[in-house]
Amino acid sequence: MNIDEIRAAAARLDGHVRHTPLLNSPFLDEIAGKRVFLKAECLQHTGSFKYRGARNAIAKLDDTRRKRGIIAYSSGNHAQGIALAAHQAGASSVIVMPSDAPQQKIDNTRAFGADVVLYDREHDNRDQIGDALAQERGLTLIKPFDNADVIAGQGTVGLEIAAQARANGIDSASVLVPCGGGGLTSGVALALEVEAPGLRVHTVEPEGFDDTARSLASGRIEHNTKRSGSVCDAIVTPSPGKLTFPIMRNLCGPGLVVSEDDCLRAMAAAFTRLKIVIEPGGAVALAAGLFHATQIDGDTVIAIASGGNVDTPIFIDALNRFT
Repeated sequence: MNIDEIRAAAARLDGHVRHTPLLNSPFLDEIAGKRVFLKAECLQHTGSFKYRGARNAIAKLDDTRRKRGIIAYSSGNHAQGIALAAHQAGASSVIVMPSDAPQQKIDNTRAFGADVVLYDREHDNRDQIGDALAQERGLTLIKPFDNADVIAGQGTVGLEIAAQARANGIDSASVLVPCGGGGLTSGVALALEVEAPGLRVHTVEPEGFDDTARSLASGRIEHNTKRSGSVCDAIVTPSPGKLTFPIMRNLCGPGLVVSEDDCLRAMAAAFTRLKIVIEPGGAVALAAGLFHATQIDGDTVIAIASGGNVDTPIFIDALNRFT
């Protein structure tokens, strides 16, 4: 992976993805005690950054593979990105999703035209299910993070952050990224290494699912003992990816970990002060920037809000508890 692949992805995605805004509020700055900017990827098509990688990966398939159809596994955001991008490319899609995924994500994935196959996150292996269906039906598997074309697509977020930081006179900042398998983190880190070397990336994860933070600390891939049980479903993965971890190990600073309460508080703050909706997993970076600012170097934080696909009861709970 290199910057040329990310720049090529940006050209491929031009006119198809939204250039999402970089938002700021003095009220959030006051909470953190430093400047806090939010990259609002919750406003991207399908409600998350995942559309970027999905569209880029599908665009690079030849006609034969595209016509055979696409398969992916995801708790919901990659699922929706693949389903929409496949539909736009005239391809069928099969998405393997955990049965405990938010209902909105399951419904939206089906609405985009995908055939949804549900599995038990605690007892079934999604990789095995996806591989078996791919072989049985002749489908092309597009993994949610361990895929170079997906990483390149997600890296376009980093290109936008670099340009927006320059426009705001920011030459030094900590960039906080919600991290599951590391596709977004590694893509952003690769882009910023070249385009904005004064911006250093840090991963952010929920308590109990901090495999990447532990991996960065030990220098080797660590695994979570649990596969489910967090409101931050979008970034609950067993471990960092084989492609993504070496990139993160080379380019990222120490990982940060936040509580579920932190995430819900951040969701409420984003809605109250910026008028945007973020899902719990997409709010971990803002949670770290607002409530763990003393652990972060420098006087400026850029937090990515990676997704906004939250079921109504959880969002209402966040607002009722923290506004």
